[in-house]
Amino acid sequence: MHTLTTLAATLPAHLRADTIAPATETVQAGVFLVGPLLIGLPLLSAAVLLLLGRRADRWGHWLGVLASAGAFVAGAVAFLALLGRPADQRVVVVDLGRWLDAGAFHVDAGFRLDPLSLTFVLLVTFVGTLIHVYSVAYMEHDDARRRFFAYLNLFVAAMLLLVLADSYLLLFVGWEGVGLASYLLIGFWNHRTPYAVAAKKAFVANRVGDIGLIVAMGLMVAQFGALDFDTVLGGASELSEGTATAIGLMLLLAACGKSAQFPLQSWLGDAMAGPTPVSALIHAATMVTAGVYLIVRSGAIFDAAPTAQLVVVVVGAITLLFGAIVGCAKDDIKKALAASTMSQIGYMVLAAGLGPVGYAFAIFHLVTHGFFKAGMFLGAGSVMHAMDDQVDMRRFGGLARYMTITWLTFMAGWLAILGVPPFAGFFSKDKIIEAAFVPVDGQPWRAWVFGTVALLGAGITAFYMSRLFFMTFEGERRWAPKADGSAQHPHEAPPLMTWPMIILAVGSVGLGLVLGLGGRFVTWLEPVTGHVEHEEPVLPAWSLIALTLAVVVVGVVLAWRRYAVSQVPVVPPLGTALTRAARVDLYQDSVNDALLVEPGQHLTRSLVFADRAVVDGTVTGVGRATVGLGDLARRVQTGYVRSYAATTVIGLVVLVVAVLVTQS
Repeated sequence: MHTLTTLAATLPAHLRADTIAPATETVQAGVFLVGPLLIGLPLLSAAVLLLLGRRADRWGHWLGVLASAGAFVAGAVAFLALLGRPADQRVVVVDLGRWLDAGAFHVDAGFRLDPLSLTFVLLVTFVGTLIHVYSVAYMEHDDARRRFFAYLNLFVAAMLLLVLADSYLLLFVGWEGVGLASYLLIGFWNHRTPYAVAAKKAFVANRVGDIGLIVAMGLMVAQFGALDFDTVLGGASELSEGTATAIGLMLLLAACGKSAQFPLQSWLGDAMAGPTPVSALIHAATMVTAGVYLIVRSGAIFDAAPTAQLVVVVVGAITLLFGAIVGCAKDDIKKALAASTMSQIGYMVLAAGLGPVGYAFAIFHLVTHGFFKAGMFLGAGSVMHAMDDQVDMRRFGGLARYMTITWLTFMAGWLAILGVPPFAGFFSKDKIIEAAFVPVDGQPWRAWVFGTVALLGAGITAFYMSRLFFMTFEGERRWAPKADGSAQHPHEAPPLMTWPMIILAVGSVGLGLVLGLGGRFVTWLEPVTGHVEHEEPVLPAWSLIALTLAVVVVGVVLAWRRYAVSQVPVVPPLGTALTRAARVDLYQDSVNDALLVEPGQHLTRSLVFADRAVVDGTVTGVGRATVGLGDLARRVQTGYVRSYAATTVIGLVVLVVAVLVTQS
């Protein structure tokens, strides 16, 4: 029987609220033992689907759906149990025993059930289950559908392990599992070379970020001799600022790789090569949110490192503008949504970098974003399903009257991401903008700079998301013929695809109000993020709401005039220099090639040359010299007695002469 240790919120002392008193309680097995079940169900399903092979083709997809749904039920049970406890007892650790034991260093395996981890559990399993159901119909004609569902289950299991882990080392196992599963899913159709290349690109970019997490763990072991959250985060306030900054920056590097933040964002657009349900899973509720989770979970470290915290805000600000600008020029509907994801994750990272005031708002927006972005990705898949898998928005237009459900559900996501009240984004994204305008450490200039960036990002978001919506559903029809030359006949998707979209649309409409009313979501996260007193921004809150809505209206009107009222050219116009740059992701691949790939190739070639010319050359030269000396010695050994006698006489004469010379 496992022992459950219920802990008080393991926050640094300066973050603990007076209302959350530290307490420790040990209880015997109970409802929280569903923790291992959360990961076990999808992991077991993945193993069964992979091991049984084609024998599971007829029913394997439904097993995958049931496994994800079962994990959601288990998560909901744990959530209700935690919700019924006092606030100071909402951090529960399920101890699974000793995992690693190496002298003084040891790591225990355990699952941490607290408001932060269970928020992710519910998001991942609920949205993930809807994506599983959608995939049953979307992948109906794919011969490898069983294997696809096995990979989906593996992805969900790895993500759940990541957020439930009670130590950085166990978190790293889930972290790598997510990377592996994403590689398998992005490259699912790897018989097409571009898809295989995209999967490899995502895998390599994530491995670069993983170096940061490995180095951070090394620094933690050097400082604390441990990797569990209680020891590391509980002692973070005792670190020197330099050490805390080093650990924080390495954690940020890991987050940048997984969450596609500057400068490791280049893989995200190419990841659209995978099936559309994969795009919804990766870019809405799972993989790209892992970096935000890591930063918020490690908040105590960043609070002890103001420099690292500032870098987090800068990275988030750059990325939210980067993604927004790129999104304005993309004609591929999925890549436009990917750019939007990059930008919205940038908002979350910016909020997380603001410290305790922004942690809860970052997770709040992460949850609402999971609903409306998943809904829009599934809506994009519905459009592709109706348009012979075409993705060029310049070949869409006028689809609203043919795909009413898709149009309405997509509209809910569009209004939510714009932050139009009372849709979900209004309650989450606007809170981040307000928090960005709050002075930090008595430095109002930071509030003006980062607040203005967040406000500008809201206006650009309104433009490019309205552009996407109008080009797809409004205006005149610009349909291209099917691949076989026949005419397009767009139609609504089957119920297994539309019902998940409808449920996500309901969340896009009302989730922000439900969670944001009375600050209940922020209060729910307090055992992890700490209680933070409300601070006033440099501008009144009501004026920030008015400004945000004003820039959103301007963005929508500009997009309406250009892409709904005016005729949209089927062939993209040349555009400005910025537009041309945005079409190629602001030359991020060219920069990566120039700074990393080409120097790396030259270094590799130089090392190969040095290895062949110096190392191998030296060894080969010694070998050849030895062989040459052997040849010379062999020639002296003729086998004739007279030759040996003559050699002996010559040697004797030389010896006599040498003796005589030395004596004289």
